[in-house]
Amino acid sequence: MGNKILLPRHRGFSPSRRRFVTGVAGGALLGLTAGPSLGTTRNPHQGPQILHGSHFELTYSPTRVNFTGKERIATAINGSVPAPVLRMREGDTVTLRVNNMMAEDTSIHWHGLILPSTQDGVPHISDGFKGIRPGESFTYSFPVIQNGTYWYHSHSGFQEQTGSYGAIIIDPKAPEPFAYDRDHVVVLSDWSDEDPYRIYAKLKKLSHYYNFRERTLGEQIAELKEKGFDDYMAARAMWNEMRMSDRDISDVTGYTYTFLMNGVTPDDGWVGMFKRGERVRLRIINAAAMTFFDLRIPGLKMTVVAADGQYVEPVTVDEIRLGVAETYDVIVEPKDDRAYTVFAQAIDRSGYARGTLTPDPRLAVDVPPMDPAPVLSHMDMGMDMSGMGHAGHDMSTMPDNSPNTPAIDHSGHDMSQMSGMDHSGHDMSHAGHDMGRDSMTAGAMGNGRAGYGSKAPIVHARTEYGPHIDMRAEAPQYRLDDPGIGLRGNGRRVLTYADLVNLHATPDPREPEREIDLHLTGNMSRYMWSVNGVKFADAEPLHFRYGERLRINLINDTMMNHPIHLHGMWSDLETGEPGRIPRKHTVIVQPGAMISYLVTADALGSWAYHCHLLYHMPGMFRKVVVS
Repeated sequence: MGNKILLPRHRGFSPSRRRFVTGVAGGALLGLTAGPSLGTTRNPHQGPQILHGSHFELTYSPTRVNFTGKERIATAINGSVPAPVLRMREGDTVTLRVNNMMAEDTSIHWHGLILPSTQDGVPHISDGFKGIRPGESFTYSFPVIQNGTYWYHSHSGFQEQTGSYGAIIIDPKAPEPFAYDRDHVVVLSDWSDEDPYRIYAKLKKLSHYYNFRERTLGEQIAELKEKGFDDYMAARAMWNEMRMSDRDISDVTGYTYTFLMNGVTPDDGWVGMFKRGERVRLRIINAAAMTFFDLRIPGLKMTVVAADGQYVEPVTVDEIRLGVAETYDVIVEPKDDRAYTVFAQAIDRSGYARGTLTPDPRLAVDVPPMDPAPVLSHMDMGMDMSGMGHAGHDMSTMPDNSPNTPAIDHSGHDMSQMSGMDHSGHDMSHAGHDMGRDSMTAGAMGNGRAGYGSKAPIVHARTEYGPHIDMRAEAPQYRLDDPGIGLRGNGRRVLTYADLVNLHATPDPREPEREIDLHLTGNMSRYMWSVNGVKFADAEPLHFRYGERLRINLINDTMMNHPIHLHGMWSDLETGEPGRIPRKHTVIVQPGAMISYLVTADALGSWAYHCHLLYHMPGMFRKVVVS
């Protein structure tokens, strides 16, 4: 392509700032903030440009932005952070030419879209795709076979952290099962003035570098009074032995992040308009690199109508937790001529993104205070809280719980690479270390039938023992009705996965032919992440048989939430509703918990499968091959 503007890489940003909660982009800075490239007149309060049609031209280029009072270079698409909203129609075949005018390779992954592997946009994973080199273009083309709210982002390096993400809206062929009068896209993200490679290097050297929530002397005295000396010392000894902190909620925090809503800082605020009495659809996308958001609109109920682009039975709530990469469509019905704050606080309460829904942009609105910072509990460590007798189980005595244990048939799986624990043909009655997955589940979950989750025993493989692993959940449970840390008992109705019911019948009601266990593992203090104790660089691909129905069990052996994203195929989340299983493209696995979903392996080729926290990806990543 011509007119190359291959500027130097945007590496080597200035050192971090000591600043919390909000950005400083004021009125004088509006021309530099977020939106289109410098010199344009678009009002950044309106969010990014919307492109319609079936042919799109997208260009990566280094673009100056200013979210904090300091000018920085973003990895922008069409000169905008976020990138333009792409609005297309179900049934069309779209072509998207992506031009790379940067000095480094790039790519675009169409998150949540079902398409051929060749078009999925993950360099060296997607069939035949090696990325887009500087000065070159790549044309994606695929039929659009779904509708709903999705998004797109770079899958090259840490470019997503520097601005390469945008929304995709697919209008349906058929009328939708609900009505609305107005439609707003709400893209949440996190921006840092720091070079993301510098952030990653800091985390590798000191994993809690960005965490300033550690316990104070006053809190320790209060806990001592509450628990008594013996219990207090026992709890401290446990945490110290694990070299963990019960305040370790987010790796990267508001210390370096400014949280954005549609590319606008909290001080400035995105503005969405409505008229009194209108039904307003909000398409909420968490496009952050590392931040979970808890979103609510004080004074308004939200009726959830779609999750990850798929229709669900409407459920009305006060608050929604959005894991990184998740999307929810909600409808709100403001009855008054007043303004409402769209408030999305980071999971660790180190900051928030903010916008305003209003009939008049001149109306003022209060911003609510953030909730108290959460503290991890024993349950978040996967400890047995039900008195079932596993407390105190010395997991270090379980090395024979290895893939070679005779009672466990792993049906040809190469366990030396631990890419997954295949339970096909597993004789449950002979499990030597059966920790009773069915006995530790809530309600109907865990009986092994499609829709109800696995009843196979929890097995920690030999690869999960060693200095690269600092925790193994001894009694992980399905916690589908748990809103998660920081949201329990807050007096608000919070959406949980147990609330999600597919509006339509389960497309593939077959029983799973086999199961694969994937333990989400790591050593938090050393900032090492892995699956089954094996980092991506040392792992063999997971193999799915074309056409099979299989179950994947995700067991979180760490103390962090992980949003797990399978490319190319749906994750049919087992919630105890076998007839109407909700479909997701990204699933949160809570600390010390487990979750199961069914997959129909109907997409030939190679696919990425990973935690969507950007700095976890180098280790917590797998290649999936469907053949």
